[in-house]
Amino acid sequence: MTDRNQELVTPEGLEKLQKELSYLMDVRRKEVADRIRQAREFGDISENSEYDDAKAEQGLLERRISEIQRRVRNAKVVDPSQADASSVDLGTRVTLRGVDGGQERTFQIVGANESDPGSGKLSHASPVGRAVLKRKVGEKVTVSTPRGATEYEIVNVEAAS
Repeated sequence: MTDRNQELVTPEGLEKLQKELSYLMDVRRKEVADRIRQAREFGDISENSEYDDAKAEQGLLERRISEIQRRVRNAKVVDPSQADASSVDLGTRVTLRGVDGGQERTFQIVGANESDPGSGKLSHASPVGRAVLKRKVGEKVTVSTPRGATEYEIVNVEAAS
């Protein structure tokens, strides 16, 4: 496995993937198989839309299972409690303040697939995440967004719990 294939995740992110995989394999597979079995009972499958729908759902389900299995296999777990809080890195919590007198916002830097800005989780691959990586408290960064460039000051960096 090369670094390019690795997906950086927190322990919670890996647990979430594993739970979804378990649910899809243990629950959803059985439900879809039951739908296929019931659709076959309607008779001729060549003109059976219920059967076609169930088979299409099965294909989507199997693709999702394969995707999650690949992500779990390639996961590189980054423990936030082990993060070096001297600079912004995956697993740290960073507080930013807009240089133009804007409000302070705090984000945990997480892997790309764990990103949820509304919950305070920001992808290391996002424009803001890329701009603050490896930076220290007191440094200023400029982030290009569709609305234009915004400048932030790094107010605090700490290991996420």
